[in-house]
Amino acid sequence: MKLSDMLSGAQIVSVSGDFETEVGSITYDSRKAGKGSLFICIKGLASDGHDYAKSAYDSGCRAFLAERELELEDACVAVVEDSRREMARAADNFYGNPSKRLDLVGVTGTNGKTTTTYLIKSALDHLGRACGLIGTIRTYTGRVDAESERTTPESIELHSHFSDMLSCGIGSCAMEVSSHSLELHRVDFCDFKYSVFTNLTQDHLDFHPDLESYMKAKEKLFYMTSKANIINIDDKHGKALYERLKALETPCVSYGIKEEADVSAKDISMDASGTSYTMVTPDFECNIEVAIPGEFTVYNTLAAASVLYLMGIGGADISSAMNSCSGVPGRFESIAGKNGVTVIVDYAHTPDALENILKTARGIAKGRVITVFGCGGDRDKTKRPIMGEISQRLSDFSVITSDNPRTEEPQMIIEDIVAGLDAQKGAFTVVVDRKEAIGTAIKMAGPHDIVIVAGKGHEDYQIIGKQKIHFDDKEVARAYLEEGK
Repeated sequence: MKLSDMLSGAQIVSVSGDFETEVGSITYDSRKAGKGSLFICIKGLASDGHDYAKSAYDSGCRAFLAERELELEDACVAVVEDSRREMARAADNFYGNPSKRLDLVGVTGTNGKTTTTYLIKSALDHLGRACGLIGTIRTYTGRVDAESERTTPESIELHSHFSDMLSCGIGSCAMEVSSHSLELHRVDFCDFKYSVFTNLTQDHLDFHPDLESYMKAKEKLFYMTSKANIINIDDKHGKALYERLKALETPCVSYGIKEEADVSAKDISMDASGTSYTMVTPDFECNIEVAIPGEFTVYNTLAAASVLYLMGIGGADISSAMNSCSGVPGRFESIAGKNGVTVIVDYAHTPDALENILKTARGIAKGRVITVFGCGGDRDKTKRPIMGEISQRLSDFSVITSDNPRTEEPQMIIEDIVAGLDAQKGAFTVVVDRKEAIGTAIKMAGPHDIVIVAGKGHEDYQIIGKQKIHFDDKEVARAYLEEGK
């Protein structure tokens, strides 16, 4: 493809060199650049791609997209105001605008993104409509089936994944859309057919200045959607968003269980074995049964089922597809011990998510609820005491520990959490080592007690300093449960 075609429509400030040069690959990683590549200079949070342009040049690269002039002989340098945005455009053009030919479903919100996308994929696969997946846990394209490095990849990887899906005969994709990806132009030029808003609670305030900025980043998705926006109207931010989006040409559909909604749930039943309810749409009612307990399960399944409904799928097929869905790795994942203790591993790492899983645990526990959790280092510090208060209020006992401390001192993070606890009430202890903390909770648990291990879910590592070491909450829990059998 000619560079001029790849950058068709781009807001170009200047071009030096041959703009008609042929380009056979596209990258922002100088180590992958070579003869025939377009190297895109991206200013990252930790490094600046412009500093690596010479390295790409020395490897044979002669086409560059940058935000400033580059002194590179016999090279074509296209200068733009925002290389991230134009990278997304170039990637879309290079791969032949693949998202236009997909039923692309974007799911954004603080909690529930992963579960909702998994449910959509599982349901469509069950109905014989092959669906790709891009999100926090895995990326599945038909050609790729691998653990994900981040919730939403960079734009080059995204459009490559979409292209792979089409070549493998996949017609749909369920995709988590993070606020970071919306703010950093990763999903620009993605043709979303359906978009879902799950909820908004405190998170990522290390990246966004405040909750309002966080919401504004999320909202961008719904102006990129062509067929329908699907909004949780029970969430106060969702309700306000729904009112704003009603002015658009794109249809806006609400879902919920408390407010009057276009798609709703009635006759809700929840116990330790799972959740069931009747889904009510403007056209039909159908039964939903999923082997995952909790009110959050109602919302996640209702969001996924609403997507199926808007795709034109009938009630009987929605029931069959949703009822076939199994759990999601690291999301309220239950491990039973032979001594009657149950451990539930969950990714909950925000105040709202922790409160939801603890309320669910309290509703199904026949004994005590013992919670093990920590907060990640180099992330939003303001949520730490809030999560401490929630754990103390909803647990019979809390074990405060480490969770990916990164470059912060674990003890300092724990002190931030403990600041939210009432020392007079007690019923908590501090165990800095996460393995020992999980062991402490399981050893104190008796028959019918539930031990919640929150914060990491599917993750099989700990980040300590700048090192990533193997650590899996489920592995550790199973080992301690085996000891106590």
